[in-house]
Amino acid sequence: MLLFAMGFLLLVILQPSTGQFPRVCANTQSLLRKECCPPWDGDGSPCGELSSRGSCQNILLSQAPLGPQFPFSGVDDREDWPSVFYNRTCRCEGNFMGFNCGECKFGFSGLNCTERQLRIRRNIFQLTTTEKNKFLAYLNLAKNTPSQNYVIATGTYTQMNNGSNPMFRDINVYDLFVWMHYYASRDTLLGGSNVWRDIDFAHEAPGFLPWHRVFLLMWERQIQKITGDENFTIPYWDWRDAEDCGVCTDEYMGGRHPTNPNLLSLASIFSSWQVICTRSEEYNSQQALCNATGEGPIRRNPGNNDKSRTPRLPSSADVEFCLSLTQYESGSMDKMANYSFRNTLEGFADPQTAISNPLQSGLHNALHIYMNGSMSQVQGSANDPIFVIHHAFVDSIFERWLRRHRPMLEVYPAANAPIGHNRENYMVPFIPLYRNGEFFKSSRELGYDYEYLQEPALQSFQDFLTLYLQQARQIWAWLIGAAVVGGIVTAVLTGLIKACRKEKRGTSSEIQPLLIESEDYNNITYQSNF
Repeated sequence: MLLFAMGFLLLVILQPSTGQFPRVCANTQSLLRKECCPPWDGDGSPCGELSSRGSCQNILLSQAPLGPQFPFSGVDDREDWPSVFYNRTCRCEGNFMGFNCGECKFGFSGLNCTERQLRIRRNIFQLTTTEKNKFLAYLNLAKNTPSQNYVIATGTYTQMNNGSNPMFRDINVYDLFVWMHYYASRDTLLGGSNVWRDIDFAHEAPGFLPWHRVFLLMWERQIQKITGDENFTIPYWDWRDAEDCGVCTDEYMGGRHPTNPNLLSLASIFSSWQVICTRSEEYNSQQALCNATGEGPIRRNPGNNDKSRTPRLPSSADVEFCLSLTQYESGSMDKMANYSFRNTLEGFADPQTAISNPLQSGLHNALHIYMNGSMSQVQGSANDPIFVIHHAFVDSIFERWLRRHRPMLEVYPAANAPIGHNRENYMVPFIPLYRNGEFFKSSRELGYDYEYLQEPALQSFQDFLTLYLQQARQIWAWLIGAAVVGGIVTAVLTGLIKACRKEKRGTSSEIQPLLIESEDYNNITYQSNF
C-alpha cells in the first residue's frame, strides 16, 4: 500500500501542467535571448520540429489600435504579451498545442491528436456522492501538488534587471491558477507609490468570457493530468432563482463556521486552505508582485453582503433577458457599455434593461458580491473553490448565447477595445499563447458541452432549419436547374392545355383573370423572420 501511494505521488509530481512561465524558460539565458522554445520529449527537438509538431517562430503581435482606457506605453510587462519576456515561442501545427507542442488542442486526443472528443460538464447537484467526493478530493490534491512545469514571477522584468536576475518561485497547481487570475487583473505599477487601476486583462471588456473559458479549460486539463482521470470535467452550479448558497455546506464547498460567520466550518477540507494574492494595496505600496505567500484562511459570509448593491441572486428572467441581447459588445466596450451581452452577463449592466449601472452588481458579479469574502475581491477571488463551479455556469450562459445567435468571428471586436482585449491580442498571462478570438466559438469545437444544453438532433425547428439550409446550400445549383426545367415543362403543358380548351370552346365568352386592385396589391408583403 505504501509503495502504491509513493508511486501515485511520483506520477502526480511528474505530470506536466499548463499555465504561466514554463520552468525551462524561467532562466537568464531564455530571458536574455527572449526565446521560449523548449524541446519536446518525444524527439528532443525544440517544439517537436523533427516530428512536424511545431517550430520556434517570432511572435506576431496585433497592430490594431486600442481603446483610450490605458494612456501609457512601455510601463507594464503585460503590454503586447508576452513580448517583454519572450518574442519567440513555439508555433504548433495541426492539432498540437502546448509550450513545446507536446499536447493536443482542446477537443482532441490520441498519439497524433487526431481523435475528436466531447466531455460533458454536469450540474454539481446531479453528481453521485462518490462523484462529488472525488471532485472535492481533486481540488484538495491540486492545492497540495507542486506544479512541476510552471513557476510564477515574483518581480517585474525591470526588477529582474531586464532578465539578468530571474525572479521566479514554485507554486502548487491550484494556486498557480489563483496567481494567474491575480496577475491578469492586478494594477499597473508606475513607480514610487503610483499605480494605474483602470486596467484588467481578464475583466470589464470583450475578453472576459473567452479569457475565463481558457482558464477553465486549462484548469480542467490540469486536474485530468495530476489525477490520471481523463474523463474529469468541472461541475457547474446553476444559481438561477436560488434563495441562498446551496453549495455552502460541508457536503459540498464548505459550511459556515459555528462561531465566526466569516470563516468556513472546520468540518470542510477547505477550512485549512490558505489564500494568496489578496493584499493588493500592500503590493501596490511596495511596488511588488504577489509572491504567493499564504495570507490566511478563506473568508466567506454568504448573504450578509451590501443589499443596496446586490439585493438578490440572479433569476431565470435575468438570464433570459441577457440572452436576448443581440450585440456581444457595444460602445466603449468596457464596464460602461450599454446593450452589451458581455457587459450584462459580467454584471456591470442592469439584467433587466442592459443599461450600465456601476452602483449595482448583476449576474456574474452578483455571485461574487453575495459571497461576501474572498470571492468578492477581484484579484484574489479564485482562492475560493466556488469560483470554479460559478464560472463554469457563467460559461454555459456564454455558450447558450453563441448557439442562439451564431455570431461570425467578426462580431468579436478587432480594434479599439481596452488593452489586451482586441480579437488578435494574446491573453495575459498564458503560455502557450491563445488569442481572444480563438475561443469565440462553440464549446463543442473545444471538446466539451453542458449537460443541460444537450439536445437530441433536430429537436427544435431552428436546428431543423439550420440543417436544411446547410444542405440546400450544397445543392443549390441542382435546385435552380430543377426549378428552371420544371418551369419550362409547366409552361409547355399549360400552353397545350389552353390550346385544347380554346378549340373545344370555340367562340364562348372569354374568361377574365382575377384582378387585384392596386391599393390591395400594395398591402401584400413578404417577410422572412429567420
